[in-house]
Amino acid sequence: MGKKKKSAATPAIRQLEDANIPFTLHEYVHEASDEGYGLEAAKKLGYDEAQVFKTLMADTGDERVIGVVPVNGHMSLKELAHAVGAKKAEMADPKVAMRESGYVVGGISPLGQKTHHKTVLDESALNFDEILVSGGKRGLSLGVNPHDLLAVLNATTAPIATQKKSY
Repeated sequence: MGKKKKSAATPAIRQLEDANIPFTLHEYVHEASDEGYGLEAAKKLGYDEAQVFKTLMADTGDERVIGVVPVNGHMSLKELAHAVGAKKAEMADPKVAMRESGYVVGGISPLGQKTHHKTVLDESALNFDEILVSGGKRGLSLGVNPHDLLAVLNATTAPIATQKKSY
């Protein structure tokens, strides 16, 4: 008996497949730039920036939590903390985010993370039938219905995106 061949799919893709959640794959050639990974994805894939979401990890002091917000905005740490019942939150160290998610910065997906964290999706996602999130590597996005994303992640929604100074 040989070893079972490991799928080329990312953990994010495997989580959706295992849960029988329909999704679409969107690949593009990632190029280093100053515009940000999510903005690059929206531009190269031809999607509205409000429909493409980035995944950020914050630390409340008691736990790390995931915030998923549109790439054309920022995440309010105050609102994220409020959404999970914490007094405050600060951005997690990128090294911690990479270690606990299993992904590299710019390719962190809310799906298939090594360590499960509470996840909060910005409520604006519910304005769309499909949103894009990272597929688990730079240059790969997944199109998924936000209600399906909430279900598979056991996530909640809250108004955590802002244009004010934050992340």
